[in-house]
Amino acid sequence: MSSRGNFSSKLGFILAAAGSAVGLGNIWKFPFEVADGGGAAFVLIYLAFAFILCFPVMVTEIAIGRKTQKNPVGAYAALGFKNWKFLGLMGILSGVLILSFYNVVAGWAFGYFLEMVKGNFGIGQNFSQFTNDVINVGLYGLVFMAITAFIVSKGISGGIEKAAKFLMPSLVIMILLLTFYASSLPNAMKGISYYLIPEFSEVTPEVIYNALGQAFFSLSLGMGALITYGSYISRGDNIVSSAAYITLTDVGIAFLAGLMMFPFVAYLTDGTMEGFSGGPGLIFVTLPGVFESLGSTLGIVVGALFFLLLSFAALTSTVSLLEVPVTYVVDEFKASRKTSVWLIATLIFLLGIPSLVSNGYSELFTSFITYVGASSPASFMTFVEHVGSDTLLPLGGVLITIFAAYVWKKHNLIEELRVGNPNLEGTWKEKYIDFAVSYLCPILLTLVFIFTFLGRFFGVNFF
Repeated sequence: MSSRGNFSSKLGFILAAAGSAVGLGNIWKFPFEVADGGGAAFVLIYLAFAFILCFPVMVTEIAIGRKTQKNPVGAYAALGFKNWKFLGLMGILSGVLILSFYNVVAGWAFGYFLEMVKGNFGIGQNFSQFTNDVINVGLYGLVFMAITAFIVSKGISGGIEKAAKFLMPSLVIMILLLTFYASSLPNAMKGISYYLIPEFSEVTPEVIYNALGQAFFSLSLGMGALITYGSYISRGDNIVSSAAYITLTDVGIAFLAGLMMFPFVAYLTDGTMEGFSGGPGLIFVTLPGVFESLGSTLGIVVGALFFLLLSFAALTSTVSLLEVPVTYVVDEFKASRKTSVWLIATLIFLLGIPSLVSNGYSELFTSFITYVGASSPASFMTFVEHVGSDTLLPLGGVLITIFAAYVWKKHNLIEELRVGNPNLEGTWKEKYIDFAVSYLCPILLTLVFIFTFLGRFFGVNFF
C-alpha cells in the first residue's frame, strides 16, 4: 500500500471522490433538468434516487477498492474472479472515451475564461467559429490535459488530494459569490421561484426517468473511478458515512448551481423564463452577452469568474478520469507513475482529436454516423459520449451490483462495510444496502441501460 500511496485523511478522500462526481453537467445540465421536470419536484425525485439507488452502488465500488487495494481490473482478480476482469476493462474504456471528448469541452471553458479576461464578450456570437479554430481550441485542450496530468503525476496525497482540497472549496466559494451577485440582478427572484417552487403536475414517467438517469450519471458510477479511489483509503475509514458525504456534496453543488444559473436566465429573459435551454448553447453562446450587459469591468470580473468556475468543475472530473487508467497501468505492469501519466494523457489527447474537429471543421467527423430512425447524423463527439457515458456506465453499474450480490456474495460486501464501522451490524442501513444491491439497483439500472441504449441508438421513445 505504501508504494501505491494513499489518501492522508478522510476529508481528502471525500473531496477527491466528490470532485470526481462534480463536473460540467452539474453546471449546465442539472439546473435545466430541474426546470423541465417541475422545479423542486424534480429536485426531490433526484435526491431520492441519489440515495436510494446511487448510494448503494457507490458504497459497493468503494468497498471493492478498499478490500483489494487494486485498480478496477486487478480488483476482480484479487477477489478470486479473473473471469470478471472484463468489467474492470470496460470501466477503464468508458473513462478513457469520456475523457477524450470531455477534455475538448474543458478546453472550451478554459478558452472562454481567457477570452473573458480580455473582455471579448463577442465570443458568444462566434461560438461555431471558436470551436472550429482547432489550433487554438486544441491548444486550450492540450494545456488543460497537461494541468490534469501534472496533478495526477504527483500521486494521491501529493497531487490528487492536495488539488481536491484547493479546487473543491474554491468551487463552492465561486458558486456562492456568483449566486449572491446573480440574486441582486433584476427579476432574479422570478428565476429562483421558477427553480424552487414545485410543479407536481409536470411530473411524468419521463421526468422520473430523467431524474434517475441524472442521479446515476452525475455521480461517476459504473466506470471504476470509486473502486480506484477506494483502493487508496484506510481500513479504518467508514465507507458508508464517506459515501453519504460524497453524495451530499455532489447533490449540494448541483443544487447551488441552479441557484446561480436561474437568476441569470431571469435577467436575460426579463423574468419570462421563456425561450432558453440548457447546455452549451446557454453557457457558451448566450451568457457572454449577459456578462457584457453588466458593464465592461464588472462583466469581465463576473464572466471570468464564471468560466474559471466551469474550468475548475471540469478539472475535478478530468483528474479522476485520468487516474483510473493510470492506476491500472501502474498496478498491472509495474510502470512508473509519472511515465504512465504522461503517456496515457498524450494518447487520450490524441484520441480526442476527432471530437475536436467534429463540430463543423471536418465533415467526416461532424456527420460521423446516422442512427437507426434518426433524421440527421450524429457527430463523432456525440457518438463517443453515447457509447462511453450513456451505454457503458449504466451497464457497468448493473454488472457491478450483480457481481457484488451474487458472485462475490453480499455477505462479503457487508463484512467489508463493517470494517471501520462495527456499529453497522444489524442496522437498517446494512439491511437496506443488502436489499438494494441484491434487487433494487440491478433492476432499475437495467431499465436505465435498456431505455437509454434503445433511445440513443434506435430512436425508441418509451414515454
